[in-house]
Amino acid sequence: MTKPHSPLRTQGRAMRRKLVGDAYADKLDQDLYIDPIMEKFGELTQELVFGSLWTRSGIDLKTRALVTLVSDAATGRTTELKVHLRFARNQGWTEDELVECLLHLVGYVGVPLVREAVIAAKEAFAEMNAEAR
Repeated sequence: MTKPHSPLRTQGRAMRRKLVGDAYADKLDQDLYIDPIMEKFGELTQELVFGSLWTRSGIDLKTRALVTLVSDAATGRTTELKVHLRFARNQGWTEDELVECLLHLVGYVGVPLVREAVIAAKEAFAEMNAEAR
């Protein structure tokens, strides 16, 4: 029996949907978060990350999306980077702007991390563009 969602989780699920888009949120819910183990992870992240962090005032969603993907690139988190590039595109950043942000990191985090980030961006943009067709 599924327990009801807390108000914070409900708020977080709505924010996640806003960031990734309806189709991708549905895909995550149907393919990944249907698993009981991942459901626990989803509950936690929807409350803490999306329900608390992403809903804070102080900076807009567009800026939060950019901060998040720069963090991913700087720490070599390419799987997460692909998802967060989607957030950034959905908040109005262009592919060219996002690639330029990644390229700017060469002098600060190094060529290998940026190379991996640019490859991830190429793959994520191709996926998003295919979905838009």
